[in-house]
Amino acid sequence: MKILLIGQGGREHALAWRLKQNPRVKLISAPGSSALASLGEVEPVAVDNISALVSLANRVQPDLTVIGPELPLVMGLADQLRSLGLAVFGPSARAAQIEGSKVFAKDFMVRHNLPTASYAVFYDLEEAQQYLEAASYPLVLKADGLAQGKGVVICGKLEAALKGIHDIARLGKGQRILVEEYLAGEEVSFFALTDGKAIKPLLSAQDHKTIYDNDCGPNTGGMGAYSPAPLVNKRLEEMILETIIQPVVSGLATEGCPYSGLLYAGLMVTLSGPKVLEFNARFGDPETQALLPLLKTDLAETLLAVAESRLKDVNLEWENKSAATVVMSAEGYPGPYREDDLITGLDEARKRPDTLVFESGVLKRQEGATPTYHTKGGRVLAVTALGADLQDAVNRAYEAVGDISWPGAHYRKDIGGKALHQSLLYNCDDD
Repeated sequence: MKILLIGQGGREHALAWRLKQNPRVKLISAPGSSALASLGEVEPVAVDNISALVSLANRVQPDLTVIGPELPLVMGLADQLRSLGLAVFGPSARAAQIEGSKVFAKDFMVRHNLPTASYAVFYDLEEAQQYLEAASYPLVLKADGLAQGKGVVICGKLEAALKGIHDIARLGKGQRILVEEYLAGEEVSFFALTDGKAIKPLLSAQDHKTIYDNDCGPNTGGMGAYSPAPLVNKRLEEMILETIIQPVVSGLATEGCPYSGLLYAGLMVTLSGPKVLEFNARFGDPETQALLPLLKTDLAETLLAVAESRLKDVNLEWENKSAATVVMSAEGYPGPYREDDLITGLDEARKRPDTLVFESGVLKRQEGATPTYHTKGGRVLAVTALGADLQDAVNRAYEAVGDISWPGAHYRKDIGGKALHQSLLYNCDDD
């Protein structure tokens, strides 16, 4: 089975690793990375060069194309590949608006009566500032468009909100700003495969968005995750499927843009039930690095079944274990960060049992018999370990993290802490 994988980060490394568990899979990645090159062929085509990606797919004629990042989905890559008669895992551009535009997503949720926070939308800074001066706090600011996980600001005071709207405005020209009600509760990530008709839930997870321990500091693309999330029991899973996932799939189909791919709901579990914070139109990062090592069912055949509208025939099976992922980032991230620092200890970490190291921002150099590895990105590595329970998985992950170093390496020390210490109250004074 020839699979074209679009992307180059840690999520794609995890997808590629799991796809290659099927010995029939021949993998081609674009633009790829040194880690992906060790698992198959690499074609240096950027994820936003849609015409070149279409030409590549037309040339290699893959049995399946798996689109990892959100940008090519929003830009319509899946549509163009399907027009060539190719099997694609990933939603159309219209369906991907559920992630590509938070205004579209919020309006859609209102139309279909999904539980979510109240909100207001602003098109200019002056109007937004007037609203914020009269608002109650805390509240949440969001950029309308794609922001690589950095377009959300939780504001406890007016001063933070005024700074936040200017920061969001700088993310993109004409960027619309959402102001949302702050929801209190426990945040979880819920994933489901769908071919537009059948729906198959995956294991839940919890991401850790902010850069520092205790959920402090600015948002990042994700500093760690664990799966499954103990909070999501069978009853809550059924509630999420009934009140959120099924209405989204049905609603998009009703509106003429049926959804096929991975639907990711970021949820806040409140005292009145789960409410939607956001939707993503693809696998999460770093949740994928925690989720896929627990999957027993063949991933390649499963994603092909989604692309061919055969998901109802798939039975997903999972390891009876927990997984924890700790992201190691470069000094300065999520702001300007250092690059090209020598990484040591990767081989030692990978030799540990039930441990995987997925590369997000790593450059491999081969100048002699032994390769060297250097930092090349803000989030550099995702270290994942499996354990009999969450505490075991967390312990194993941090032991492997301890093997790895480079100048200025940073990681959170509290991944999994909310599940392991439910009574712990987090508080930051930098709002």
